[in-house]
Amino acid sequence: RALPGQYWILFSGTLVNRFGHFVIPFLAIYLRQQGQNAGTTGLVMAAYGAGALVAGAIGGYLADRIGRRSTMLISCTGAALFMLLLSQAHGIPGLVVVTFMTGLFTAMYGPASSALIADLVPPALRVRAFSCQRLAINFGFAAGMATAGFMAEQSFMALFIADAATTIILGLTVLFGLKPRTVSAAAAKLGWSHALQHMKGNVPFQLATVAGTLIGIVFWQMSSSYGLQVTEGAGLDERAYGLLMALNGILIVLLELPLTSFTRRFSPVRIIAVGYAIIGIGMGMNALGASLPLLVSSMVVFTIGEMIALPVGNSYIAGLAPDEMRGRYQGVSSISWSSATMIGPSLGITLWQFSPVVLWIGVIAASTTAAVLMLATRRFVPD
Repeated sequence: RALPGQYWILFSGTLVNRFGHFVIPFLAIYLRQQGQNAGTTGLVMAAYGAGALVAGAIGGYLADRIGRRSTMLISCTGAALFMLLLSQAHGIPGLVVVTFMTGLFTAMYGPASSALIADLVPPALRVRAFSCQRLAINFGFAAGMATAGFMAEQSFMALFIADAATTIILGLTVLFGLKPRTVSAAAAKLGWSHALQHMKGNVPFQLATVAGTLIGIVFWQMSSSYGLQVTEGAGLDERAYGLLMALNGILIVLLELPLTSFTRRFSPVRIIAVGYAIIGIGMGMNALGASLPLLVSSMVVFTIGEMIALPVGNSYIAGLAPDEMRGRYQGVSSISWSSATMIGPSLGITLWQFSPVVLWIGVIAASTTAAVLMLATRRFVPD
């Protein structure tokens, strides 16, 4: 009740959009079924990440310069258009270019949305606000993945159409539901050079950004090598993969808010570090084999780590940014995640083809390093 009405409008649009976030989690499986080899599949997934990488800089800048709402509208329009074009792309050059543009427009939304939440919600309520936003994302994702698994067995084209349609619904929600906000003169005048100079002196932000990149690489195994672990390693079908992904969202919907109410009494940095370590353990469990019980157990442990780390992590980054640079700080944070989007799937699929055990041990190492980097921020910002 304490969160503002504009926030809940954004929440509802996000819920619908994430329900229809069908294509990217199934893209690796789709490409393999289209006859693409592991190298091409990894290249196309990396193109999505490259587009998202560029989007962090563009989206963060536009969010501060022309406003959060306008940036979000541009994102929704472009993302829906290129999602439909992606369904018609078949040759490698076309797949790479269209997937890049899909990643670009889709990821432009994130910095503006996160900055808007930080604008609308006072600092004391931000962890809860970001948790509720993740609730919308994951409730929609859980329902969507369960639906998408069945749809994929019938027609992948239906996934592309539904994905684009829900993105359009989000755009209409932003257009008619969110009030235009005046861009501050300070934010409009400050260029990227000034913002980057400020970030250069913000060591905790730098460490958190590198840690975020590493944990992002781990996360993106869920939509790439984990899918291969399910379908090619364990011999299960797309429906099983969709249900496993839905399990992640269901657990978050049921448990994240109560868990966040408990964890917020502890040091944010320590909570993030613990969550990162648990994420690595969850994904790393796949080194033990490829069976349904192990896949379920891995997903449960991974999700516990995600619920611990991510709500606090979003609020932590928002708290490190000055008001007039909030969009660009969120943009750089988005760039770190997008770097992982570009690196993670390609690297993960390549390592999985070489040896699944090597991949999953590497995941543990990356998560542990991310946890250590977060703990290192305590030298510069007291708990």
